[in-house]
Amino acid sequence: MPRTRLAPSPTGALHLGNARTFLVNWALARRRGWQIVLRIDDLDGPRIKPGAADEAIEILDWLGLDWDEGPYYQRSDLATYDAALARLAAHCDIYPCRCTRSQIEQASLSAPHGEKHERHYPGTCRPAERTPVDLEQLQEEGVAWRIRVSAGTSQFVDALAGEQQHDVHCSVGDFLVRTKARLPSYQLAVVVDDARQQIDQIVRGDDLLASTARQQLLYSRLGLGPTPSYTHLPLVLGEDGRRLAKRHGDSRLSHYRRRGVPAERIIGLLAQWSGLGSRREMSAVEFLDGFDLEQIPREAAVFTKADDAWLLQAR
Repeated sequence: MPRTRLAPSPTGALHLGNARTFLVNWALARRRGWQIVLRIDDLDGPRIKPGAADEAIEILDWLGLDWDEGPYYQRSDLATYDAALARLAAHCDIYPCRCTRSQIEQASLSAPHGEKHERHYPGTCRPAERTPVDLEQLQEEGVAWRIRVSAGTSQFVDALAGEQQHDVHCSVGDFLVRTKARLPSYQLAVVVDDARQQIDQIVRGDDLLASTARQQLLYSRLGLGPTPSYTHLPLVLGEDGRRLAKRHGDSRLSHYRRRGVPAERIIGLLAQWSGLGSRREMSAVEFLDGFDLEQIPREAAVFTKADDAWLLQAR
């Protein structure tokens, strides 16, 4: 049976953009008979907010979403990530990096191919030859680990965004698989988790389109079999065209819940952004009944002051 996951990160409260992605993911799964795994992506140490994981679970339940397994927590089993890193080391695929963020930023100022939110790594620490790595080296503190990336284009077809081509070597270069805090990077962790939880259907925001090529590379290097199928949804932006954030006002679901806004009103706005017609209050089940992936607009949704006012009318 196909399987997908809802994977909130407890780095902050869920906002309307997160909710739209989770709602569409849930609706797709329930319409197509996929199993749903709830996974808490809690590896981003310094940014994790106390209580945010429990709040995310409570909010998803409040919206009317359900799941078949979980919640699972990434931090509960770091050994699996260590094993993946050891496998890459055994094939001389990774090398240690002691560069600071400022050094990378300075070195990459002239690089024309960096991703929008990530600097291109210029290869400062990359050995000329593939170098064997022993397990003791992997435990060294204050050292990050990067995977060697070869030149070439990766291709896949996204259910919404269509045919995609990405050259990881040109865009970000050798990317991190382990941080200096001795934790797996997002790219490694998500691949290991999806593989071990047998996730083969991934629905997420299109800000992660470029990450897909890196994850495909890791699937291949780790010998994890076929990569999942992907559906990348357009983001919810503010009126200034930038991704939803505090500068656009308080779009947190907990904020609206505390103000007395019912979940059905939240879902009504998300439904409008998802191609279900004019906004009106509806339950998650009603959203599910009317949902059609083909009707989702291909451009980003925009959260406006009028949207905020409409939500708060329900108080």
